[in-house]
Amino acid sequence: MESKAPAYQSDERLATSHPVSYDDVDVFGDEGNHQIVYKTLSWRMVAVLMICEIVSNGMLSLPSSLAVVGIVPGLILIIFLGVFATYTAWVLVQFKLRHPDVHNMGDAGYILFGPIGREVLAFGTVLFAIFATGSQLLAGEIALATLSDNKLCAMLYSGIFAMAILVFSFPRTFSNLSHLSIAACLSILIAGLVGMIGAGAHPTPNRGVDAAKSSNFYAAFVSITNPVFAYAGHFMFFTLISEMRRPQDAMKAAYCLQGFATTFYVIFAAVVYAYAGNDVASPSFSSLEIKWQKAAYGIALPNFLIAGALYSHTASKLFFVRLFRRSEHLHSHTVVGWTVWTGLIVVSNGLAFVLAVGVPIFNYLLGLVASLFAAWYTYGVAGFFWLHDAFHDFDGFRTWRKRWPETTLAVLTIAAGAFICIAGTYVNIRGIIEAYNDGTVSGAFSC
Repeated sequence: MESKAPAYQSDERLATSHPVSYDDVDVFGDEGNHQIVYKTLSWRMVAVLMICEIVSNGMLSLPSSLAVVGIVPGLILIIFLGVFATYTAWVLVQFKLRHPDVHNMGDAGYILFGPIGREVLAFGTVLFAIFATGSQLLAGEIALATLSDNKLCAMLYSGIFAMAILVFSFPRTFSNLSHLSIAACLSILIAGLVGMIGAGAHPTPNRGVDAAKSSNFYAAFVSITNPVFAYAGHFMFFTLISEMRRPQDAMKAAYCLQGFATTFYVIFAAVVYAYAGNDVASPSFSSLEIKWQKAAYGIALPNFLIAGALYSHTASKLFFVRLFRRSEHLHSHTVVGWTVWTGLIVVSNGLAFVLAVGVPIFNYLLGLVASLFAAWYTYGVAGFFWLHDAFHDFDGFRTWRKRWPETTLAVLTIAAGAFICIAGTYVNIRGIIEAYNDGTVSGAFSC
């Protein structure tokens, strides 16, 4: 995208001065005669894809967060972050509707900050997507190892799961992944229910459960990052909305996602912590009695698999659309198009595998990448979106002053993103230093 995306106005009040249709300027244009059609998703299927991507292995760390700060502040934080993420999702959707040519955070970065903004936000999107794929690889590794009683080297489990993710991330459109995501959503829901039942059936003896606990900043913020990044899926929203039949319905999907995620997170975290206590493991399924562990991990496997496929698919699609936007290779079955797509899928999954099994401090780096980029994508950057459109599409500084409550909320959103970014970066760097000092860092490509 070499020029700023036109600000298409979806507001009926402005329709007469902007008579351009959405399809005239959106990412994929008019797809009437194309072989590969992208804009096929309903808002319900987008909701399913969002739930599959966000409500995944991240929820398994929530009970351990409650063990650090206590059940009351922990649950309040989960609810607050869910409401906050709903607001930022609304801002992202409104920005997308006003700028149909935006396909990913890189495109949005160009509108906000020019060429440098595009490269930084695009780089962060790809980096976080690849690390998130690696995180699902490790979740799959743990699940397979648990199911097989650790009979193979851990790296082999990761390799097996990586190949499966590669196969499922190969389709060119999200519509080909959406029906698989239904099974993935059901798997994580049922796995969570099995986990709660297992925790209740075999509660930890003499467990300690605290309403609230005091802790130092480092320990508290490490635990807080779990619920913060359990909602970290907004970086995919632009890409998903771009493949909707009616992008105007995107907020319905977002409401469905946030309502389900917040409710499920609260119930799961509270129940598992109440029965497992302060010694609950992360991931929390590992605190269950072995037969319940196997049941929960086995049922959750489809979700880990499809979520990983969605992440690697997103990383690949950013490059693919950037290379072939408005060309025949994007919408037709050309040799060049499929060769490039295959190469991107292989590279993104290969990088995820190498990082997950070859970097001993992968989990710390995942937290670092999430702090540097996902904190902005889910929370902070929405404030910039609102300020930009309120300024450029209305009456500049006068609009900011006139709509001061919304302006204040946008500024606070930016401040929240900055705080999470800075504090998260600090605790992850400190965690890396302490891990090396303590000698707890394992070797690369080890079992």
